[in-house]
Amino acid sequence: MKPAAPGHVLVCCLGLAFGYLCCAHGLWSRGNHEWQKLIMVHHWPATVCKEVENDCRDPPDYWTIHGLWPDKAEECNRSWHFNLEEIKDLLQDMKIYWPDVIHSSPNRSYFWKHEWQKHGTCAAQLDALNSQKKYFGKGLDLYKGLALNSMLQKVGIIPSGNYYQMADIKDALAGLYGVIPKIQCLLPKQGEEVQTIGQIELCFTKDLQLRNCTEPGELVASRQGAWPVQAASLQVCEDGPVFYPPPQETNH
Repeated sequence: MKPAAPGHVLVCCLGLAFGYLCCAHGLWSRGNHEWQKLIMVHHWPATVCKEVENDCRDPPDYWTIHGLWPDKAEECNRSWHFNLEEIKDLLQDMKIYWPDVIHSSPNRSYFWKHEWQKHGTCAAQLDALNSQKKYFGKGLDLYKGLALNSMLQKVGIIPSGNYYQMADIKDALAGLYGVIPKIQCLLPKQGEEVQTIGQIELCFTKDLQLRNCTEPGELVASRQGAWPVQAASLQVCEDGPVFYPPPQETNH
């Protein structure tokens, strides 16, 4: 048999390499996965437990992490599966600061798996977040650095049977962090007087510097990253009174 010409072999090899790269790139490029900011999402466990109506028992009495989300991308690499072993060194802090208060499943890692597959695979476009250990570790670091619980206490905003004005909470957070946050509430149900605070978002640039979550004139998606579908009333808080419920006091 006549051997293939060197030039022909080179062309074939280049073609195979190009095809491989295209396939690999396709894992990331199906759909639009471009994003501009990271959102550190805190949620208030007492409100979460009330709204999703699971069997929460003794929910944390402090703001916990819901997630670290790129603003405009989800499920960027479905072949990159969650592996609990990769974050085993973080589990002690994860159980304290990033617990699953949404689901009643005894499998606590289900929530982390969901957050990785939906949001972490997109955040991993940054070198600082390009592994499961980096993603969850940085989420914990940002949460601790923001210290939302102690910051709110510092300005006298604590869970209470009395109502706050939403403008006062917004102004306090803007003063503490120097940026505009996004705050989400549950609308009042029948027999309730006011909205209930449920989620506070603080946003970061791709360089992991604080930035405004919204800019003047920017349209705000009222339910981005909300809780499960049954929690349909989670929306950007309206101006006016708001209930910040103590852990054992969710009826108002």
